[in-house]
Amino acid sequence: MKDTSLNNFLYQNGAKDDLRHLIIDIATSSKYIIHSIKTGDLGIAGTSNLYGEKQLALDILSDKIITDSLIESNLVCALASEEKEDIQTIDSAGKYAVVFDPLDGSSLVGTNLAVGSIFGIFESNDLNNKTGKDLIAALYVMYGPRTTLIFSIGNGVHEFTLNDVYEYVLTKKNIIISNTASSFSPGNINSIKTNSKYNNLFTHWITSNYKLRYSGGMVPDVNSILLREEGIFSYPGTNKTPKGKLRLLYECIPMAYIISNAGGKASNGYKDILDIKIESVNQRTPIFIGSKNAVEKVEELLKVGAG
Repeated sequence: MKDTSLNNFLYQNGAKDDLRHLIIDIATSSKYIIHSIKTGDLGIAGTSNLYGEKQLALDILSDKIITDSLIESNLVCALASEEKEDIQTIDSAGKYAVVFDPLDGSSLVGTNLAVGSIFGIFESNDLNNKTGKDLIAALYVMYGPRTTLIFSIGNGVHEFTLNDVYEYVLTKKNIIISNTASSFSPGNINSIKTNSKYNNLFTHWITSNYKLRYSGGMVPDVNSILLREEGIFSYPGTNKTPKGKLRLLYECIPMAYIISNAGGKASNGYKDILDIKIESVNQRTPIFIGSKNAVEKVEELLKVGAG
């Protein structure tokens, strides 16, 4: 199994040739990001993204590396990045739209914690009113003690690890998440002060003896759920920011697609993340993602109203 390359695995599992080439191009771009993380500037770039957040030099560099790779692939008609203000049209002959967060959790690099890149792939040039169920593939790369790539094209979730000669090789096939959870990764924990329903949920996790597993980043926490094959990650809203912090398009939809293909579930508290229509690149959503029964318990306890 360890000798199975990403390219061969995609070929053997029925990925279309152009989709296979696109995923390989994305995987190749991650190798340049690894080098940038190890050697690049960790400082503030002096600019802000469309959300008003200060951009790190690594954010901008990672965005450029991925964008250049997607343009050069000649397979992409449009792309949308968390670091760009709008959807960027690339090549009218391309058949795929790629959405990505080039370096999720980039502020953690300075303290040497794990970070990642998240990608979603649509076979369309128009993302308006699409949902996560329109994705044809999603993947993320985690840059930690090991560099790993986890992906799904709708027929299972699989892990590949970058080896000593910088080739991604299969290390775990058909990852399945247990329906029940025994660990939790609670983001935006301050919301328990103002959100009594989330406070009740947090109390439920504590009194049910859930183990705390929280790194401060979505990619490493969701990755932990997949590899431990159980758990739940949460990032709720607050009274001030009811839609939360995480972006539907770049973070929540691709991760929900992967988790759902591993037998888990992702919800905003009352609705499946994969059923939420994309209305803008700036769209945010609360998210509860992981073991199916644990997410359904969240929906039961929160009983969030429509909207």
